[in-house]
Amino acid sequence: MNILSADNVCKSYGEKILLNHVSFGIEDTDRIGLIGVNGAGKSSLLKIIAGLDTQDSGTITLAGRVTVHYLPQEPTFDPDATVLHQVFHGDLPVMRLLREYEETTQSLAEDPESQELQARLIRLQGRLDEMDAWQLEHEAKIILTRLGISNFHAKVGTLSGGQRKRVAMARALIQPSDLLILDEPTNHIDNESVEWLESYLQRRKGALFMVTHDRYFLDRVVNRIFELNHGHIYQYPGNYWKFIEMKVAREAEERVSEEKRQNFLRNEIEWIKKGPRARGTKQKARTERYYEILEQTPMGTEEEVQLSTASTRLGKSVIELRQVWKAYEGRTLVADFSYIVLRDDRIGIVGPNGAGKSTLLKMMIGRMQPDQGEVSIGSTVKIGYFSQEHEDMDTSQRVIDYIRDEAEYVQTADGETISAGQMLERFLFPGPLQWTPIAKLSGGEKRRLALLRMLMSAPNVLVLDEPTNDLDIPTLAILESYLDEFPGAVITVSHDRYFLDNVVDKIFAFEGNGKISVHFGDFSDYAATKRSESDGAPVTATADGGAKAAQADKDETTRRTHQRETLKFTFKEQKEYDEIDDRIEETEAALKRVADEMVRHADDHVRLQELFTEQQQLESHLEHLMDRWTYLNELAEKIEQSRKS
Repeated sequence: MNILSADNVCKSYGEKILLNHVSFGIEDTDRIGLIGVNGAGKSSLLKIIAGLDTQDSGTITLAGRVTVHYLPQEPTFDPDATVLHQVFHGDLPVMRLLREYEETTQSLAEDPESQELQARLIRLQGRLDEMDAWQLEHEAKIILTRLGISNFHAKVGTLSGGQRKRVAMARALIQPSDLLILDEPTNHIDNESVEWLESYLQRRKGALFMVTHDRYFLDRVVNRIFELNHGHIYQYPGNYWKFIEMKVAREAEERVSEEKRQNFLRNEIEWIKKGPRARGTKQKARTERYYEILEQTPMGTEEEVQLSTASTRLGKSVIELRQVWKAYEGRTLVADFSYIVLRDDRIGIVGPNGAGKSTLLKMMIGRMQPDQGEVSIGSTVKIGYFSQEHEDMDTSQRVIDYIRDEAEYVQTADGETISAGQMLERFLFPGPLQWTPIAKLSGGEKRRLALLRMLMSAPNVLVLDEPTNDLDIPTLAILESYLDEFPGAVITVSHDRYFLDNVVDKIFAFEGNGKISVHFGDFSDYAATKRSESDGAPVTATADGGAKAAQADKDETTRRTHQRETLKFTFKEQKEYDEIDDRIEETEAALKRVADEMVRHADDHVRLQELFTEQQQLESHLEHLMDRWTYLNELAEKIEQSRKS
């Protein structure tokens, strides 16, 4: 069933045309990925569909009572509201009821003797029963837990930017909607959370329309691709890889059509030059046909970032960490870590948000000192550091001045000397845009600008902190190609699994309590090893960066093969798996019994307080059981897949 129709939608920003008579429809079963270069207008289109922005012309029509929920890149919150209060956001009656219930529960915990609060809680529980809203509340808490948010009553203002993004994600997933719109949902969440979100969206009912640069995510979640290019939308059925195949075919067809057009014009020019004396109907029609085709504008080919800069010579000594320790607010982030970075190292750093990945990067480049241990940086090392936030970017500065502050000219890898303005052209910043204040750029354009400035410094060691955030897929593909040919070391923190698979051959994995293990291979190799581990300790290699890497790779492959063959439940897990459905049913029945008891003992305040405490404990236990149910069932699926393979 069609739930949304866009008809001849146009949108401009200044002189730039973002949407040029765009038309499309969205079905209730569609899961659409929107692709395009930064600044093409992807976020603008999402906002127009969500009703948060208006088109210059054309219409957006929603069918019947279709509801839409939108997750922006930078969500806004009331800093004094709690996590749950923000998750149960909106004007739907069930959301207002859940907010009131959570507020009352919190108030009663602070004032357990309040008869007014106790009476209100009983009334609210009855209404929640009537609306069958308990499952929604349990699901919200499970989603928050899976996204790494465990303190449901924390004030949003005390959370980090990444944590706030995950709260917004939970809010988007829990809101009942026919069309869910997500703008870069995988930014600022770790690999495990991305994999869980991937699985959740695959099961979710309703339409999905999203922008993301995560190509694995696109491949596994979407069933249609929209490509926004020069104001036009090209529609492709299938996932990301099907899109690549069809895009290549489309562009080849367009090249053939343009070649035919050019050949026609060349022939007609020769005919017109002869100045035919006859002015009959046939000649007049031929002349009009010439001018008609001459005025046709060929479809714009997709612009590509061109990365080609020289690097300075790198000596044998790069970076060495010796028994490095680092703690923050009483929590150990890095514990007794040693490693020697080699000249051709390609290292990916992974782990949960807040584990200490960025801290490790900053210690490696000398921007932060370890509490214990030593970090040595070679005398020939010239580090190019690409940070997450670019806090040193003066947004009042013009684009070209920001680049000129680093270098007026740069030498490319093939020996060509080009100016800052020419490099900006290569990075898709044409002449007029170069004189624009940085503040007027999109988030992705700012990231691309910061990347150019870093490369203008001719580094020989690249240290990248979440480089894929806000970069479009075409730019990522070019960056990956550039890193493949880069002659120095590359060290990157990233949650983008595709990027890591294309770029790195070693993984530093934060395992908790400051422990960092070193794995040889790309991210998929590391993930396969982690999945196949049931009872054994995680595979690690001695972090000496020495010449035994090849043998370690061989040993690693042998071990992984053996582990895949023996993937199974432990005895304890098998027993838990067999019993967990019954335990969940028992706990839910106990919760229902307590709720009924609270209604019957509404006038007995002592008993009511006892029941309230029991209810809180049962809810906490149910959350734990639901989390274990998800884990055990996912493991069971992986075991079954490993048996089939």
